Amino acid sequence: MQSKHFIDGQWRESAGGGLLDVINPATEQVFHQVAAGNAADVDAAVAAAKAAMQGPWRRTTGKDRAKILRAIAEAITSEQQALAEIEVRDNGKPLPEALGDIGDAAYCFNLYATYAEELDARQGSRIEVPDARFDCRLKYMPVGVAGLIVPWNYPLLMAAWKVAPAIAAGCTMVLKPSEFTPLTALELARIAHAAGLPNGVLNVVTGYGRDTGARLALHQDVRKLAFTGSVATGISVATAAAQDIKSVSLELGGKSPIVVFDDADVEQVVEWTMFGIFWNQGQVCSATSRMIVEQGIAPKLIDRLSAEAKKITIGDGMKDGTLLGPLVSAQQHKKVTGYIETGRGEATLVTGGGRPAHLNTGYFVEPTIFADVKPSARIWNEEIFGPVLAVTTFKSEDEAVALANTSEFGLAAAVMSADLARAERVADAFEAGVCWINCSQPNFLEPPWGGMKKSGVGRELGTWGLNNFLEPKQVLTYKSTEPWGWYLK
Repeated sequence: MQSKHFIDGQWRESAGGGLLDVINPATEQVFHQVAAGNAADVDAAVAAAKAAMQGPWRRTTGKDRAKILRAIAEAITSEQQALAEIEVRDNGKPLPEALGDIGDAAYCFNLYATYAEELDARQGSRIEVPDARFDCRLKYMPVGVAGLIVPWNYPLLMAAWKVAPAIAAGCTMVLKPSEFTPLTALELARIAHAAGLPNGVLNVVTGYGRDTGARLALHQDVRKLAFTGSVATGISVATAAAQDIKSVSLELGGKSPIVVFDDADVEQVVEWTMFGIFWNQGQVCSATSRMIVEQGIAPKLIDRLSAEAKKITIGDGMKDGTLLGPLVSAQQHKKVTGYIETGRGEATLVTGGGRPAHLNTGYFVEPTIFADVKPSARIWNEEIFGPVLAVTTFKSEDEAVALANTSEFGLAAAVMSADLARAERVADAFEAGVCWINCSQPNFLEPPWGGMKKSGVGRELGTWGLNNFLEPKQVLTYKSTEPWGWYLK
């Protein structure tokens, strides 16, 4: 099967005529092809978005846009099973996880429908100024054409995180999905068009980042860039944005710590740690991949983690009972296994580290745990983005906090302790945008999401996500009939 770009409400072949293979990571077999985009395709998509921004779309109300957003949510819900199965095939994640992701994507569109309606009420709100002769009102304008570049680990959900608030704000957009997982982004374009989104408001261009993402980031008619992905690519996006002073939001990498005190419930720690590092095959930017555990509890906890990791069912995401699917691609598999080999020389391998014996094909890696990891180790400092946990120990609270914060990343952090006052104190000390107490990884769409340091710039989700796509404008009115007094006397 083959899919084309979606530009200005139409399915279009690539200007260069090329195609890109989509591979099932569980079988290593090509099961689909998409258009291999280039600069000409991006230019066409941006031109369509610019024209739509200058048309009737710019006069829609939040209420108008909310109706479309809810129709998109309803359609996603009705197609949840089919969309989830697509994501299993191109991403590899187990079907129950994919079903949850699609459900969250529908929720995201419904949430931003509510925010779009609330935006109407915010328009023209009054700001008090100290001179009674003036009336100051606040208006919100859509930022304009937005370039949205999303990753492969949550294909439809990450698209929803950007597309939904952009529509709610009244922007038009060009969406560039990962070349590894482009299919549900194209399905979203189809769904949104059927829901009544005007031509040119949402355009989807598929292809390699060097051919499409780079052009999108540099395009002079794009006024907003929203990117989720690696630090290296994020730097390139930010550099491109600086050429035209574009608004930019970046959600980048992480190397998140989970601090465990002696008084924590071991079984709860095991459950949340397993979820925090092995969910989605560890391919999560906020994965709590660094465990910092108090010495007294460390031996028992490591033994329990090792025992439970060995029980995880690994296999094709479409098979019942699978908890851990393959990594997304051959490139990702090579990267993760390379870090595991590095770890063998840096620390003590507790469990895992290889290919499951019963799986001869597919990009599979066993759940892997390293102990005795030094803070100087590469597996401690660098984002692996796979099912690899690095464990070290601490003696004091101050040492634990220092170990947690000694990182170039600052996306998320977790602390486990029965002493809630201490847990709150440690959470307050974390240099991270998202902090969890006695849990790891749960995420709701109403609070802000984003990180500090090299983990990114700005925040997504909630009203923060909506504001990413808005330009506030003050309208100041002089109400008095008396002369201002500078020139006329």
